[in-house]
Amino acid sequence: MNVQPLDERVLVEPIEQEEKVGSIIIPDTAKEKPSMGNVIAVGTDEELQKVLKVGDKVIYGKYAGDEIKIEGKKHLVISRSDILAKVN
Repeated sequence: MNVQPLDERVLVEPIEQEEKVGSIIIPDTAKEKPSMGNVIAVGTDEELQKVLKVGDKVIYGKYAGDEIKIEGKKHLVISRSDILAKVN
């Protein structure tokens, strides 16, 4: 399935990070949502396309975006205003 976000939105695949404290593994239900992800698609806004490109890594707000599943994987559609930084 090919998803193209519109306007100032970005499709992001969250980067899952394993949480381990000492020898205890924290279950998924107790983990915080990831706040970093890879850009999969950039919306149609020309200025946004100059700033972000497919493959960029971004940091976004903790409760940002709407979750969707594409081919069984979790993705987020995030507004430009919820993206906090681009990681180089």
